[in-house]
Amino acid sequence: MASTQHAHGARILVASNRGPVSYALDDSGRLTAKRGGGGLVSGLSAIGPDAGAVWVCAALNDGDREAVRRTGGALDPADTGGRRVRMLDIDPTVFSEAYNGIANSVLWFVHHMLYQTPLEPVFGREFRHAWSSYEAYNRAFAEALAEEAAEGAAVVVQDYHLTLVPGMLRQLRPDLRIGHFSHTPWAPVDYFRMLPDDIAEQVLRGMLGADRLGFLTQRWADAFAGCCEALVGGLGDTRIGVHGLGADADFLRERAHRPDVDERMAILRQQIGTGPDGRPRKVIVRVDRTELSKNIVRGLLAYEELLESRPEWRERVVHVAFAYPSRQDLTVYREYTAEVQRVAAEINERYGTPGWTPVEMHVKDDFARSLAAYRLADVALVNPIRDGMNLVAKEVPVLSDQGCALVLSREAGAYEELGDDAVTVNPYDIRGTAEALHEALSMPAGERTERSKRLAAQATALPPARWFLDQLAALEV
Repeated sequence: MASTQHAHGARILVASNRGPVSYALDDSGRLTAKRGGGGLVSGLSAIGPDAGAVWVCAALNDGDREAVRRTGGALDPADTGGRRVRMLDIDPTVFSEAYNGIANSVLWFVHHMLYQTPLEPVFGREFRHAWSSYEAYNRAFAEALAEEAAEGAAVVVQDYHLTLVPGMLRQLRPDLRIGHFSHTPWAPVDYFRMLPDDIAEQVLRGMLGADRLGFLTQRWADAFAGCCEALVGGLGDTRIGVHGLGADADFLRERAHRPDVDERMAILRQQIGTGPDGRPRKVIVRVDRTELSKNIVRGLLAYEELLESRPEWRERVVHVAFAYPSRQDLTVYREYTAEVQRVAAEINERYGTPGWTPVEMHVKDDFARSLAAYRLADVALVNPIRDGMNLVAKEVPVLSDQGCALVLSREAGAYEELGDDAVTVNPYDIRGTAEALHEALSMPAGERTERSKRLAAQATALPPARWFLDQLAALEV
């Protein structure tokens, strides 16, 4: 394409399913905008308002779709914090089939190795229909990026929702520098081959349309390279890099010391109470979405095993467990959330006393309350069966007021960076996890403080702004 066609286009573009703002529509037809947070928002902020960046995202709900209808998709900068955002109104049925039917029910399950293989997956006619929607959804992003990008612009595509975009965009705009970043694990080749052969190849070739691919850990990068070697003959000209997204320490520390967090800390302290010796009870904290890979049920069972096998901890410890409902439009997630609540209630019924509730379970999302729990944590329990990174493992050591011990699954991406100073567990081993909790609770204060300092330093080594800028710089090479 001639450069004059794109003289006024964006020099930097980000593509992700979820954008930096969402809209709610009330009964009177009034739209209200709510800005989001997270690593991408922080990263894009680092490039400054003069960079001419555009963020391309999808409309996720009726409010978003109404905002697109009113603006043509170029959202009001007053709603987006001054960022240029193009929101795509993809047909709701196509979006649902792509997002729920493929991204969250197939690709997520493959990369997190979640299938109960005697019964699933079943790649039949329904899957093929949903896959055509996934293709259409990716094509809508590729076409929008092609329209928005200046000649030679840098495009950073995000995550498993958009694996086909790099290849599609390369065909439309060969002049662009294209990156893709995976926030999930990548499945080992034997598991990835569960996908139909043509689909597996399509995913890999879609990704290989990028100049450079980013992963959270070397383990996930190696798994992707292994899939390419086995299925499509290698990586070709595509380069691979590792960028271990870290915690945003400055933001977290400032936010965690606001009055609303202090209020919630006071409430939590009251709920936790004091043990028989009159001293504050120890606190084991977990904060997760009720996502199948987070392994919340086994974490609760391990805590129950701790109380059973180490009765000295009864009335002296409280498990503060925040399990915020996720993907409740999928039946398996609703059932999992219900099981989490059932197991927590069972532990409280079996072990609780008039002055002690063993599990303080909360399912209503409350960021300030999560931060309050981080500050109170003596032990952080992060035991996923598989996780791309897990920022909770990085955030709790940064915020814990007294320093905390981290009980960490070896299957979390964060293990690659934090494993040396964590108490490591096999996430399937209930007794082993219970013993790890005992070790963490029993850790001498001095050792816990030193470990926590090292964990916090490692956790903040690549904050979101630098994480994003590093990827942009790598595309220049």
